[in-house]
Amino acid sequence: MQTASTNICERMGCSQELSEFSHGTVIGCHLCNKSIYEISLLLNIPQSTVSDIITKWKQLGKNSNSATK
Repeated sequence: MQTASTNICERMGCSQELSEFSHGTVIGCHLCNKSIYEISLLLNIPQSTVSDIITKWKQLGKNSNSATK
């Protein structure tokens, strides 16, 4: 059983920035007609993250996690 002092990141997981390589991998999988679910399973990242990366790529034409690149 978890105690109240347990870090919330340990219980729920903290968001972390994905590398440019990971972003590129998501886009590459998308271009190979993999579903969001398949990409999520393959890369072990949340479906919402996969969807956000693909949406941003479609809208902005970028796969970078940095707005300045």
